[in-house]
Amino acid sequence: MTSVDVPDYTTEAFFGLEDKWLRTADGELTHYHELGSGTPVLFLHGSGTGVTAAANWWLNLPELSRQARCIAIDSIGYGKTIAAPETRYGIREWAEHLVRVLDALGIEKTWLIGNSLGGWVAFQFAIDHPERLLGVVSMGTGGAKLTKALHSHAKPELSEAGIRRTLEQFVVDRSLITDELVTLRYRAALNDSASDRLAEVIAARDRDRDALPLNFDVLSRLEIPVLLIHGLQDVVIPPSRTYELLDTIPTADAHLFHRCGHWSQVERATDFNAVVCQYLKAHGVTPGT
Repeated sequence: MTSVDVPDYTTEAFFGLEDKWLRTADGELTHYHELGSGTPVLFLHGSGTGVTAAANWWLNLPELSRQARCIAIDSIGYGKTIAAPETRYGIREWAEHLVRVLDALGIEKTWLIGNSLGGWVAFQFAIDHPERLLGVVSMGTGGAKLTKALHSHAKPELSEAGIRRTLEQFVVDRSLITDELVTLRYRAALNDSASDRLAEVIAARDRDRDALPLNFDVLSRLEIPVLLIHGLQDVVIPPSRTYELLDTIPTADAHLFHRCGHWSQVERATDFNAVVCQYLKAHGVTPGT
């Protein structure tokens, strides 16, 4: 068995989140953040240069952890999670990573909250492992046909200026993309580049857009609660993606934010937290005692 040492690493103070590590397979060490207690809710970040769980969910975990046990992971190939040698990447592989995380944590069933790629992975998990799932909240669900912005997203420029341009595509209010946030994403992106994995995970993501699209026939038979969230000004994944899923999944509801782009959990964080917390509470999610 391959043993992997826990890295000497601390998430930047900007995000205000503590680090945790979990051995999820031989040679695989998953980096994550955990707050709260009660019904488990697993958070799945999107893709892109320098993405991490912290950089997706830092404005949401403290508030939502009042309602549930919130666990936000760095998916394999992203952030500080250490992938085993010969690890393969793709939508199904990211879903299988979730199974290993749940097993390692001793969680039988969970909610999934996914942003972009994370939403795509959440629905693939629903297709492959419905018995492990309590419900899904998905924002700007990935796997849609390529848009102009997605073409740019697929060929990231590894510079602070390039990362700023990418993040500015995620929001309507560009003042949210501060110098500090850009610098932190750039530092994380250098880690991606140094480990030669950025191109590999992006290629896997874009391969599966055609090779493994979501099976809408299976999704049409889902019986779990599903909440679809979308910013009406999302130029990365258009709101038509949510309409398509809403028309397919019989248990789905939708919430649309005006004056909001692809990063609804950041751009409309206060409103997002209120909507998601109310939805989870209404569907049986409870804090621990």
